[in-house]
Amino acid sequence: MKQRYLVAILLFVAILIIDQYVKMLFVNGLEYEGECLSFVLAYNYGVAFSMFAFLAEYLKYIQIALLLGGAIYLLLNKSVLNYYLLPVALLYAGGIGNIIDRFVHGAVVDYVYWHCGFEFAIFNLADVIIDLAVVLIIWFQFKSSKKEKAEKNNTHLGS
Repeated sequence: MKQRYLVAILLFVAILIIDQYVKMLFVNGLEYEGECLSFVLAYNYGVAFSMFAFLAEYLKYIQIALLLGGAIYLLLNKSVLNYYLLPVALLYAGGIGNIIDRFVHGAVVDYVYWHCGFEFAIFNLADVIIDLAVVLIIWFQFKSSKKEKAEKNNTHLGS
C-alpha cells in the first residue's frame, strides 16, 4: 500500500515538473509551425475551450476550492482514494499545473494547436493528463461495475 502511494506521489511530482518545464519553454519563445500540428504559445483566460474567460481573475480560486473539496472527500473516503489513487495523482498534477499558470502568468499556458481539416482548441500537457485521468476513472468504474455484476450473477446462480 505504501509503495502505491510513493508511486503516485512520484508520478504527481514528475508530471508537475515536466508540465511546468515545457510551458516555460514556450513562454521563452519556443515555437513550431507544422502543416497539421503547431506548437505556439497561447494564453487561456478561461477553462476548456476558453469558457468562463469572464471569470479569469477568480478561476484560480474556484479551481483551488474544487481541488480542496475533492481532497477532503478523498480523505474522508479512503477506499475511494485507494481505488483511484493513480488517476487522482494524474488529475491533481494536471489541475495544479494549470492553477500554477494562473498565478504565475495570469492565464493557463497552452501550446498544442491542431489545425488539420478542422481547427481544435489549443491545449497543453496538463490538459492531456487531466483527460487521461478522467478516462482512467471511467475505465476503473466500468471494471468495478462489471465485477459487481459478475459477483451478483454468481451469487444468484449459487442460490
